[in-house]
Amino acid sequence: MRVKGGNKHAYRKKVLKFTKGFFGSKHTLYRTANEAMIKALAYSYVGRRLRKRDFRKLWIVRINAACRNNDISYSRFMNGLKLANINLNRKVLSEIAINDPKAFTDLVETSKKALAK
Repeated sequence: MRVKGGNKHAYRKKVLKFTKGFFGSKHTLYRTANEAMIKALAYSYVGRRLRKRDFRKLWIVRINAACRNNDISYSRFMNGLKLANINLNRKVLSEIAINDPKAFTDLVETSKKALAK
């Protein structure tokens, strides 16, 4: 008699392939592997959203550090840029702060002038 288990076998094979490299029985036993896979996919879904927050925080910390070197706070610097109609996002500002401190100093001066008006 023929056993109709092709789909089940294929899915189990897919799960075990996904969990290859996991620690302990999580990559050999189907049930624990399936649970580990579900958790891993849930964590990766959440992680993709957290990554955006983490990078924004990192950019703000870098901009703030560069601002403090130029005797201005982050919030006053950002407000000055807004008043001066300079529309650079935080990612670009942090890259400028790291790679081109002279240009960042010029941005700080522009921000200070806009705040003085």
